[in-house]
Amino acid sequence: MSAVSRARVLGKLAAFVVVAGALVAGMLFPLVGGTGLAARNSASLLDALPVELTDATPAGNSRVLAADGSLITNFYAHNRTVVAADQIADVMKQALVDIEDSRFYEHNGLDVQGTLRAAVTNVAAGSVQEGGSTITQQLVKQTLLETADSAEERQEAIEQDGVEGLSRKLREARLALALEETYPKDEILTRYLNIVYFGQGAYGIQAAAQQYFSVNAADLTLPQAAMLAGLVQSPTNDDPITNPENGQTRRNQVLQRMYDLGHLEGTTPEQLAALMAEPVQVAPGVSPPNGCIDAAIGGFFCAFMQQYLTQTLGISQELLDNGGLTIQTTLDPQLQTLGDQAVLNTLPMGDQLAGVFTALKPGTGDVLAMSVNRRFGCSDPECESVVLHTAASKGAGSTYKTFTAAAALEAGIRANTVITTPGDRYTSRVFRGPACGGDREQSDGMYCVENVGDYPDTLDMVGALVRSSNTYFVALEDRLGGVEGPVRMAERMGLTFDQPTQHSAEEIIDGNFGSFTLGAEATAPMDLANAYATLGAQGTRCTPTPVVQVLDRNGQPLTGDDGQPLVRDDNCTPESIPANVANTLANILVGDTASNVGTGQRANIPGHAIAGKTGTAQGRDSVAFVGVMPEYAASVMVFNPKEQQDVGGYGGNMPATIFADTFAPYLADKPTSAFPPADPVLMGQGSPAPQPTQPTQGAEQPDQGPADQPAPDQGTANGWPGNGGGWGGFGN
Repeated sequence: MSAVSRARVLGKLAAFVVVAGALVAGMLFPLVGGTGLAARNSASLLDALPVELTDATPAGNSRVLAADGSLITNFYAHNRTVVAADQIADVMKQALVDIEDSRFYEHNGLDVQGTLRAAVTNVAAGSVQEGGSTITQQLVKQTLLETADSAEERQEAIEQDGVEGLSRKLREARLALALEETYPKDEILTRYLNIVYFGQGAYGIQAAAQQYFSVNAADLTLPQAAMLAGLVQSPTNDDPITNPENGQTRRNQVLQRMYDLGHLEGTTPEQLAALMAEPVQVAPGVSPPNGCIDAAIGGFFCAFMQQYLTQTLGISQELLDNGGLTIQTTLDPQLQTLGDQAVLNTLPMGDQLAGVFTALKPGTGDVLAMSVNRRFGCSDPECESVVLHTAASKGAGSTYKTFTAAAALEAGIRANTVITTPGDRYTSRVFRGPACGGDREQSDGMYCVENVGDYPDTLDMVGALVRSSNTYFVALEDRLGGVEGPVRMAERMGLTFDQPTQHSAEEIIDGNFGSFTLGAEATAPMDLANAYATLGAQGTRCTPTPVVQVLDRNGQPLTGDDGQPLVRDDNCTPESIPANVANTLANILVGDTASNVGTGQRANIPGHAIAGKTGTAQGRDSVAFVGVMPEYAASVMVFNPKEQQDVGGYGGNMPATIFADTFAPYLADKPTSAFPPADPVLMGQGSPAPQPTQPTQGAEQPDQGPADQPAPDQGTANGWPGNGGGWGGFGN
C-alpha cells in the first residue's frame, strides 16, 4: 500500500472514530452543543420523536380498481408494495441483518462497537463490506429523506461533511434511540425492509423481489436473499442485471458473512463454495403500471378519475403517489371492453374521426365506460391526452330537441300538440337570425329553418321527436316565447355551459338563440349522456362520478379536514325535473329506436326498451346518438376533434351502430326494466303515443340532415346580426 493510500485509509478511520465518539457523547450528555438534543430518558425521547417516525412504513403504491376489483393501474412516485413481517422470508431478514447490522438484536439503536468494526473492515478493504450505521439509524435516515418537504430538508437528511454532517449523525442517533424504545425489533426491521431502495426502481423488499426474481418476498431463496441484502449499500454498482459479475461478488460477500456468523446451519465449506460459484440467476420482472398511460383498461376513464380525485375531492397528487390509497371506481370492465371494440369496429384506431362512447348509470351518476379510438397519453399519432368525453368541442344536433320538449311539457304544452309548418320550412315569429336560402326579404330578418327530406306538414310532439323535425321544434320554441325554458331545462337535466368553447347559459338566453333546440352549442359527450340519464332515473339528476370509495392505507375511508369521508353519496338531486315529464319523454323516445319512422333504428336491441335520440350538427361536422334505459345511459358522438370535417352520414348511422354493437352483447345476459308509464295528461288526456313497431329487417330510415344555410360566427348569420343566430339550422 502506498503512503498516499495509507494516509487515506487512516484519515477515513480517524473520521469514523470521531463520529463514533460523538455518538457516545450524544448518548451520555443531556445536551449536545447547539443541536437541541434533550436528555436521554424515555419521556424526552418519545416527546421528540417526529410524526414521520411514529407513522408506519411509507404507504406504497396507490391502487385503482375497477368495479369488479380488477386492477386498472397504480399511482406511485416510488415503486413500493408494503408487506407485513410474515410476508418476508426469514432468510431475507437474516441476510440483511448479517451484512448490515449483525448486532441488531443486541443494541438499543446505536452500536459503537459495530460502527468501529465496520469502519476498520471497510477502510481496509477499500469498499463497503459491512454497514456502519445500525438498521435503526438507516431507517431514520431513509424515513426523513423520503418525507422531506423541501430541498433543504432533503439535504439535511444526507449531509455528510463538517458540523452539519456531525449534527445529522447525532440527530439520527438520537431518533434511533427513541425508535428502539417505542417499537419492537421485528417492526423496525420490517419497516426498514419496506423503505430501503434496492435499485431498478424498486423500493422495499416486495418490489425488489418482483423486479429481480419475479417472486414474492415471502418466497425468496438463500441466494436471492443474499443478493438483495447486498444491494442495499450500492444498488447501481452491484446490480445483478446490469453488472452480473459485481452482483455475484457482492452476493458472495453476504453468503460468507452469514456463514461466518453461523447462520447457514448444515452448510459445509464445500457447499458454500459451490453456492458461490453459481452465477446470479435473475428473472427480471416488469414494473407495475404507473399512472393512466399504463392503465390496463380505460385510460381516458382513468384520466377523468384522476382529475376528479385531485380537483373535485381535493386529494393532492403527492398523496395519490405516496399515500397507499385504494381507489374503488365505477368502471365496468365488460362494458368498457365492448365499447372499445364497438368503436374500433366502426372507426380504426387513430382515425381522423373520433368515436366517443360514454356510459353512465342513471340514478347514481356512476361512470361505467369511456371508449374512444385513441390511446391515452402516449406520443404516437393515434394517441390523445385530451379527455374528449368531457371536452365540449362540437354540437350534438337534434339531441337538444328533447330539452325543448321537456320544457314544453312542464309548461303545460301537451305531447299531442299539433303544429303545422307547410313546405318543410318555418320562419320564427320570435327569433331573429338567418333566412332560409339566404332570402332576407322573405324572412324579414326572422330566423328561418328547414327540414331536409319530406316531412308531413302537420305533426304533434310525439311524431316530431321521433322523426326529428327541425321546423316543429323551432315553432315550439316560439310557443314558449324564448329559449330560457329549454336552456334551464337542459341545465336541470345535466348539461353544463361553463367551458371556454361554449356560450354560457346566460349568453344563450340573453341572445335568444333560436338554434338552441337544434343543438348548436358545443357539448361534452358525458354531459349529453348524463342529461338523458335523468330521463332514465325518473327525473333524478346526478353529477357523474368515477369513484365509489377512496380508502386510506389502513383500509378506512379517506377523510377531509372535517373528519368526514371525502366520497359522499350526495351527488344526486331527486326530481330535478318532474318525474312525469321524464317518464313521458322516455316513452315517446322509445319510438326513435323501435318505430319504423324513428331516426335511431340502428340502435334498437330487441327485448329492451331503449329511449333514444339522434343528432347531426350543421355541415355534418358532428353526429350523435344518445340512448337510455332505466339501468344505463350512453352517448356516442363522432367528430374530428382538431378541425371541421363532414363525417358522412347522420346520428342514426355510425353513432347508433356503435351504441348497438356495445349494448347488444352486453345485455345478452342482463335484463333491463321498462320505463314507468307516460303521464296520460301530458300525452293529451290519455291520448296514447303511436305504438312502436319493429323496423323491417335491413331497412334504413336516415335521420334528417342539417339545413343548408352556412354556419355563422357567434350569433351572426350571413354577415348580418341577429339575436337568434348562434349557428344556423341544425338537423338531427
